[in-house]
Amino acid sequence: MTNPAGNFYCGVDIGASATKLVLLDADRQVLARAMRHSGVDYRGTARQCLDDALDTAGLTGEPVATVSTGYGRKNVDFAGQSRTEIHCHGAGCYHHAQQAVSVVDIGGQDNKVIHLDDAGKRREFKMNRKCAAGTGAFIEEIALRLNLDVSELDGLAASTEEPVRLGSFCTVFAKTEILSHLRQGAPVEGIVRGAFVSVVDRIIEMDPLDGMVMATGGVVAHNPVIVQILASRLGRDVVVPEAPQFTGALGAALTAHKLTATQ
Repeated sequence: MTNPAGNFYCGVDIGASATKLVLLDADRQVLARAMRHSGVDYRGTARQCLDDALDTAGLTGEPVATVSTGYGRKNVDFAGQSRTEIHCHGAGCYHHAQQAVSVVDIGGQDNKVIHLDDAGKRREFKMNRKCAAGTGAFIEEIALRLNLDVSELDGLAASTEEPVRLGSFCTVFAKTEILSHLRQGAPVEGIVRGAFVSVVDRIIEMDPLDGMVMATGGVVAHNPVIVQILASRLGRDVVVPEAPQFTGALGAALTAHKLTATQ
């Protein structure tokens, strides 16, 4: 596919852990996605993601419009505008849902609960900003404490239905608890499932989840057991969109398309 006229749109989501990028065509269909570790050079990482996506899609030239979002949104030199994570995650999820939805996004450093009405307008939102409890950073710390790779956790959690309860949401105190459980001979898989349950507890504590619930973020993409636990606690299905870690970048690209259409 070659598009020398540059009739495509770009969204970039620079998170503390990973940078995600989505390209859309004029019909708002996904042409390509790209993701890299954010590292310390946000500007350079964003450009590398754009180059990766252009190569994947067989495109040339520059996007008609680019909108950036996320922790490093001000560092994207090819973005014409930026929008908040709340706006872009909401836009990306509503694109999938097309109805009122409660969005749960589990990120590397924070969690978000966003409530959208039937028209996709934001009713309210909550964010967990004060500590890393229940986030991707929390899960990485648990893996480190258990001497496991993060990729091993979901399989271990899936292998048992008996979680070892962690009494604290705090990452520092939870690590101390884990050491105590290990000394007492608690199974590693039970500890991992207990950590996943604590992630869900933290989400449910943030805000009531009514109606349709959609879960997004890299933690969701790599740990489907967390979604299963959340669905069990809510007593109903939790929807996971295609490529859930790219929802913010998708929302940014949709915003770029919309801005161009209204000019």
